[in-house]
Amino acid sequence: MLPRSRKQLAALCLLAALAGAADAFERPSFGSGQSVAASGTVQVVFTPGDDAAGLIVQALDGAKKQVLVQSYSFTSRPIAQALIAAKLRGVDVQLIADREQASRMERNRVAEIAGGGVPTFLDGEHQSAHNKVMVIDNGTANATVITGSYNFTNAAQFKNAENLLIIRGNKVLTDAYARNWQRHRPHSFSFRQP
Repeated sequence: MLPRSRKQLAALCLLAALAGAADAFERPSFGSGQSVAASGTVQVVFTPGDDAAGLIVQALDGAKKQVLVQSYSFTSRPIAQALIAAKLRGVDVQLIADREQASRMERNRVAEIAGGGVPTFLDGEHQSAHNKVMVIDNGTANATVITGSYNFTNAAQFKNAENLLIIRGNKVLTDAYARNWQRHRPHSFSFRQP
């Protein structure tokens, strides 16, 4: 389709020139909508039906170096116990939880995780710290990102329609998620037992 006016032609020429000049500028770092090359493996999990909690626990049981967690809601006892067990065997485990959700003490596992020796922080900067992410062993060949709609809760496992991805072996993606965790840590404050 040809442009109908000089303004449209000028706009098209400007867009073409900008597109050609884009390579002269630094590309945005990952996290600005940039694509990441597919690498590694992706395990796809859906609930109800699949044992998402069991697969998360299995991944945590294999952690050797570090586990960084961002959680909105956390009521799953098996996942909480797996985080504490990883900490007890010497893995650097840290949790950033949503401030408001952590204050709802009925069935919430944040206090239990903190009581198990896991450094625990509350993100109070955002209306909702709605991430559901685990970064396991970033910087290693077995680096893993766990993410999706799945909260670390019993409802997510047994009642809700949820999705979960377990992505292994994608260094660029794992680095991006680890950097995002680090970006939220400075504005999060230490959890204090009630």
